Amino acid sequence: MEKLRNRELPMIQVGIGIVLLFIVFMFGHYVKTLGAALPMQLFIGFVMGYVLVRGRFGFAGGVKRLFVRGEGSLSKALLLMIVVILIGYLGIQWQAASGGALPSFLAGADDTVIPGTQNVLGVNLALAAGAFFFGIGMVISGGCASGTFSDLGEGEGRAFITMIFFIIGTLPGRWVRYRHDQSFLGKLNANVYFPEYVGYIGAFLVSLLFVLITYLLVVKYENYRKAKGTYADPKGDWEEFEKPLDPMTNEISASYKVYHKLFVERWSFTVAGLIFAMTVIFLPAAFGTGWGVTGTFINTITTLINGAGWEFATPPLQASVVDNWLANAMNIRNIGIFVGALISFLLAGRFSIKFNFTSKDGLYYSLGGLLLGFGAMLAGGCNAGALTSGIASFSLSGWVFMIFMTLGGLASLKWFAGKVDTIPSK
Repeated sequence: MEKLRNRELPMIQVGIGIVLLFIVFMFGHYVKTLGAALPMQLFIGFVMGYVLVRGRFGFAGGVKRLFVRGEGSLSKALLLMIVVILIGYLGIQWQAASGGALPSFLAGADDTVIPGTQNVLGVNLALAAGAFFFGIGMVISGGCASGTFSDLGEGEGRAFITMIFFIIGTLPGRWVRYRHDQSFLGKLNANVYFPEYVGYIGAFLVSLLFVLITYLLVVKYENYRKAKGTYADPKGDWEEFEKPLDPMTNEISASYKVYHKLFVERWSFTVAGLIFAMTVIFLPAAFGTGWGVTGTFINTITTLINGAGWEFATPPLQASVVDNWLANAMNIRNIGIFVGALISFLLAGRFSIKFNFTSKDGLYYSLGGLLLGFGAMLAGGCNAGALTSGIASFSLSGWVFMIFMTLGGLASLKWFAGKVDTIPSK
């Protein structure tokens, strides 16, 4: 067995990863009986999970990494990803609109919907407040919605706690959102879809302007941290096992070098962002809907409670109870994210179950999960559906979510500094 930097690659994990790949393939065949598109949803989720782990790519890090380490390499990669997604969405939505399709919020029962516009959310108090709560929970928990799934695949015990309370938190969040929409505050709402005002080319240029402004703010902050001497090396947090091997060394066989390059070596944020962008674009192109993660969490908790004999009086909670949980495309895609992350770590021989945190930390993870679920339901989406797919769909709501999510993340970094192991004291 080859040795890599004084560490052995556990071949049993590689074997388990290969077996699990076969099981995933068979599971894809099974879910095809529930819906013809579900195997492809599973595959897309698998690719997403694999990319998130191989590139250490995530939305929570886009905020936390910038303000803790002072460097914006991940933030810049996320912005590049958004630009690529915008280009893809521009073609998809323009073509649909040219054929007579309408935005989701204007379409009737018999109208064709422009793909992705299901994520054009109303700009209102609930969106802003929900994004703020989501940002707080995201930093406390150490991950966003998709990040929590990928952390589960890595064996992170905190992600297990976060996920449980994430799902629980959607219940009060959905109830509060319903009450908000029924009140006078719910009428203070605007669905701003840029193409309605400036056309598709104009909407694309407006979105690029927002991206440019955000990029310049990131660079300005980086320069500020460099001047203060608190800027960290972008690769300073790379673990030893994921670093590139010296191609000139003769101590490791050529076959092992190839394996390390293909399955172990960490991808750059840029590479991960570009591949992830392709998966996000694929969804509206193939299925007519944008990327989302948390939309079905409420189905999970209400269906479980309903199965225990409790009936909901609130209409949206009643409507969220489902007969077959596996028949939902988002659930299958989320399973794919988890399995993709798990197999990535198994093939690298680095999987381990980690519960190395205190009970106090566990309480904070629980709080973070509750805020994630509550915030996502209150806002109408998470960093996937409300932010990424919202911005990609040329919606003002996506940018509003990003601003308030970032503010929530910054507040979390200040309020909980040193109190939980996911947030350093400085």
